[in-house]
Amino acid sequence: MFEPGDERGGGWLREIGAVELIRRLNCVDGSAQTLRGMTAARLGGYRLRAATADPGRDLADMAAVGGRFLCPGDREWPTQLNDLGDARPIGLWVRGRPDLRLWALRSVAVVGARACTPYGAHMAATLGAGLAERGWVVVSGAAFGVDGAAHRGALAAGGATLAVLACGVDVCYPRGHTELIGRMVEQGLVIGELPPSEHPTRSRFILRNRVIAALTRGTVVVEAEYRSGSLVTARNAQRLGRFTMGVPGPATSGLSAGVHELLRGEGVLVTGAAEISELVGEMGDLAPEGRGPVLPRDLLDDVSARVLDALPRKDTMGGRDVARAAGTSTDEALGRLYELHSLGFVEREGDGWRLTPGPTRNGDARRGGT
Repeated sequence: MFEPGDERGGGWLREIGAVELIRRLNCVDGSAQTLRGMTAARLGGYRLRAATADPGRDLADMAAVGGRFLCPGDREWPTQLNDLGDARPIGLWVRGRPDLRLWALRSVAVVGARACTPYGAHMAATLGAGLAERGWVVVSGAAFGVDGAAHRGALAAGGATLAVLACGVDVCYPRGHTELIGRMVEQGLVIGELPPSEHPTRSRFILRNRVIAALTRGTVVVEAEYRSGSLVTARNAQRLGRFTMGVPGPATSGLSAGVHELLRGEGVLVTGAAEISELVGEMGDLAPEGRGPVLPRDLLDDVSARVLDALPRKDTMGGRDVARAAGTSTDEALGRLYELHSLGFVEREGDGWRLTPGPTRNGDARRGGT
């Protein structure tokens, strides 16, 4: 009877309950007109949809495909959906064996462009696999592009993934993802607000995104234009106090423009699953510190490094001149030069010293650039 996200209907349910609401909507005594915000036109629309509803048939159809229906108050209901207030789902249709409430407790949404680039697909699959390996449930919308890549990445890693559909959970949409959705039914979960056989519409896709945002601890956006449903998910997540993250792309790419706009605001830049887990996970779940490769020169102490820096690029230099340039004594400089010689950084030429040519001087800043 109610479309997803109908806050007016959700408010009526909260105030008077489902039984009384159905009674008033079906009654001709005018009691429906006492509902806050009700008009004759709205009442006509609700009654028209109610006339075609058949809950018994829907439950039987869902049971036939091994599914179930959940509503607020059920043991398996994810209580974080209650953060949506009157816009929370009236109920959820579920296919798959795992417990939805338990899976949602440790879940992250990975969303993005349908017409994504190879870079976007690669990043989504990598994040999906990495999150799954760390024990996170990867949530997305089963669409082409980033959504599908994130689901496949999680499945390839032998992990958990959950799809929130904008249609009946017995409808495979898009058709090109029939096999993928089937795998998620077998290995994960597929959920939706709409009864069996219902097909998606543009508004249902947009409203579906609030469920993805509320269900998860955080939302990661991988490629999104300025006008993107993925950004709707991120904005919903922000309003709900969830973490919002974005994967940067080329500054020249229109598909990354929306992500960059998100990052200019409250979004957090992430480039890997470890960074996501650090943000949304438990205390102490830290990503490894990023650093470049360790070069031989990095292992030198400060004095030896200064002595090495004192030598000119091409010419030789005497020990006293090296000491003066390095700010140390002649004996100290000579001692360090002999150590550097044994390590292959310098060579002796007569009474002078010069840098060893070629790769043995790995890490010398004056050859490495800056």
